[in-house]
Amino acid sequence: MEVLYEDNHIIIVNKACGEIVQGDKTGDKPLVEEVKEYLKSKYNKPGNVFCGVIHRLDRPVMGIVVFAKTSKALSRMNRLFQDREVTKIYWAICRNCPENKAGRLTHYLHSVEKNNKSYVSDTPENGALKAVLDYKVIGKSEFYTLLEVTLHTGRKHQIRAQLSAIGCPIKGDLKYGASHSNPDGGISLQSHRISFTHPVSGELIDITAPVPNDKLWKILADNVSSNMD
Repeated sequence: MEVLYEDNHIIIVNKACGEIVQGDKTGDKPLVEEVKEYLKSKYNKPGNVFCGVIHRLDRPVMGIVVFAKTSKALSRMNRLFQDREVTKIYWAICRNCPENKAGRLTHYLHSVEKNNKSYVSDTPENGALKAVLDYKVIGKSEFYTLLEVTLHTGRKHQIRAQLSAIGCPIKGDLKYGASHSNPDGGISLQSHRISFTHPVSGELIDITAPVPNDKLWKILADNVSSNMD
């Protein structure tokens, strides 16, 4: 487990694709339990260790996850997320390039539990929830495009469904239209950066995840760096 930031109130870790944040019907060991074991070992804590789940990432998604180490931090962080006072930036590799190099996507998403999938609509029908994100092209290779996505709402499978709706399914995401799976079974979507006001100290927390250790990710990330030089 890779810890990106830790203080007395919160801990931020880099989730690998394939990990689940919280326990589910699979019975697989969730990331929250790994964090508890880490805290118990590091601080020689007897008995149960508190670790509050604030938000989640889909199992095939990698990147930043924030946990609370105290109940006070948990309630305050929950409020920050609910009030949309947390900036969440993702990187996504797509096979296709959007028609516009940057833009805002606004859709309505209807989640179907039976097949664990969200469906896109242009109107709020059947209880569909409004989903808004901004995207921009930040890197390109011969066959792939790297998008930077800023979330303004937090709907189920939002980035995956919305990018698929404009003809840009995420690499490896068979559920939303990719032609091939990734070798590791994950999808090429990373929770790349998160920033917020610390719930106790009031300081700005701004954390960026390392670029995944993968040849294509490295090529596209190098392309981003060279464009910024």
